[in-house]
Formats: sequence, C-alpha cells, structure tokens
Amino acid sequence: MFRRMEYSIWAWVGFALFILIMLALDLGVLNRKAHVPSYREATIWSVVWVTLALIFAAGVFWQLGSLTGKEFLAGYLIELSLSVDNLFVFLLIFSYFKVPAKYQHRVLFWGVLGALVMRIAMIGIGAALIERFHWIIYIFGAFLIYTGIKMMRQEETDVKPEDNPIVRFVTRFIPISRKYEGENFFTEVNGKRMGTLLLLVLVIVEVTDLVFAVDSIPAIFGITTNTFIVYTSNVFAILGLRSLYFLLAGVVEKFHYLKIGLAIVLTFVGVKMLGEGFVHRWLDKESIIGVSLGVVALVLIGSVVASLIWPQHAETNVEVQLPAGFNSPFDDDEGRLGADEPQA
Repeated sequence: MFRRMEYSIWAWVGFALFILIMLALDLGVLNRKAHVPSYREATIWSVVWVTLALIFAAGVFWQLGSLTGKEFLAGYLIELSLSVDNLFVFLLIFSYFKVPAKYQHRVLFWGVLGALVMRIAMIGIGAALIERFHWIIYIFGAFLIYTGIKMMRQEETDVKPEDNPIVRFVTRFIPISRKYEGENFFTEVNGKRMGTLLLLVLVIVEVTDLVFAVDSIPAIFGITTNTFIVYTSNVFAILGLRSLYFLLAGVVEKFHYLKIGLAIVLTFVGVKMLGEGFVHRWLDKESIIGVSLGVVALVLIGSVVASLIWPQHAETNVEVQLPAGFNSPFDDDEGRLGADEPQA
C-alpha cells in the first residue's frame, strides 16, 4: 500500500476504504444508540486513533524512507495540536446552544464526515496552486505569520451565533424548530418539514472547521507538498477529534499556554516558508524536516508542561441568553435556545 503511494490511486482508494470502515464501525456498531461516551471509552478510542496514526507512520518510514516519515509525523503533530485547541471552541458552541451531552457525539461524527470532504477539496486546490504558482507558498507563509501573531494576542474565544452570517442564512431559508427532537436533524411541525436545533449546531460546527482548515492546511503545506501525506495526517488528526473532545472537554481550558505554543509553531512554519530558498542553501530537505519536527514537538510539549506548572484559575463565561433584537425562528418566548432541554 505504501509503495509510491503519493502517486498511486490504489493508496487513495485503500485509505478511503479504511476511513469508511472505521466510520461505519463507529456510528453503525459502537454508537448506534445516542449516549454520553464514558471517560474510559473516550480514552480507549483516543489511544486507538493515536496508535493507528503511529502504525501508519511506521509504514511510511519503512516503505518511503525517513524523510517522508518525518513529514507525516510533523504534519500529524501540528494538525492534532490545532485540533486540541479547537476543542474549546466546540465546547463553547455546545454550551451556547445547550446541546444535550448524549447528542454531541452525533454532531461531531457528521461534522467530521463533512470535514473530511472539505479538507480533501482544500488540499487539492492548495496543491494545484502551489504546483502551478510556486510563489503562492510565500503568501501562505505570510498568512501563517499573521495568524500566529493574531493568535498570540487573542485573549479569549467568543461564540456569537447572532453575528454569524451562516446562522442568519440557514435560519432565513430553512425553518428551524424551537427545540431538540432527540438525535434527529429534521422534524415535522404541523405537517411542515423543519430542521431541528441540532441541524443548526451541525452547520455551525462545519463552518467552524472550515475556518480552522484555513489555518491548518497552509501550515502543513509548510512541512510537505506531498498531497497524500498532507491529507492522511489531516485525516488521522480529525478522526481522533471526537474521542479527544469527550476525553479533554472538562480540562482543555487548563492548557492555557497551548494557544501560545501553537502561535509560535505557526509563526515558525511561516518564517520557514518565507525563507525556503535561503534555508536550502545550508541544509538538505531531510535535515530541515528533522529540525522542524523537533521544534514543533519541543514547543508544543513545553506549552502543555508550562500550563500544568503554572495553572491559570479563570472561569469560562458562556453566554446562553440571546441578545435583544436577535430575531430568530428558533428562539422561544424567553429568547433562549431549547430552553426546555437540560444543559450538556
């Protein structure tokens, strides 16, 4: 499977089948009934996904050599770290819309499925642009530096659905019911088919992932332009996201220095992309990837350790009341989302 897999259609087909089998096993067998994954279950699946990624990395090292193997590991580490940082945003979204905990897994499952499709489209476009216009790599580098600086200065993440044009678009053209209807995305009210609040949350999660991809895709192209390695490292990070959410949702805010670490990593990759021609005069490609992998690992591990050594005791204020004047077909008489549902 791994022989010349960056050019082989069979590698893509084989990996796609692997994804479909794992997703079918996940939703069709292990999670047929809506439930809140236990800490033990979330831990097991998190370990499973990390182990599968490491086994895949070992196959890459074996068949394609250390250079490609290091590219995969560096890309996977960056994507996984960005995913962990994104968990806090998902937590805010679920809290804002008061999504019952037992339905959050379903939203994340279909959110991941949509993310896989969007990522392969964005990676294909990015690869085509870089191949045709190599200078665009410098634009990606400048964008990553800008993103890193912006992330460094950002103090908090706020979720304001009323300011999101996607929310306004969806609620304008698709009637949304006022409450959750179990795990269903659609329901019927007075003979009229409508979307549920769960559908709206799913749309927002998909849009949020699209925004995340704008940062993560250029970052991994700064490590490698091998389309297959870019996509597979993305996929392994995304597939493990749901388990990590239920594993870390209660403690993710404790990693308050992770965002600073990610900002440093994105800035580092951006500088590397801008200085591509200069760096190659002094180091070969494998040495560059080795240094990049070391820097990324050191910064991210350091940010997690620093968060544990110097904890920050801060409360997370999650606003549930919708602002006055926000006219939406899914708010109730008190202006709250699904007010009759228990909070997740």
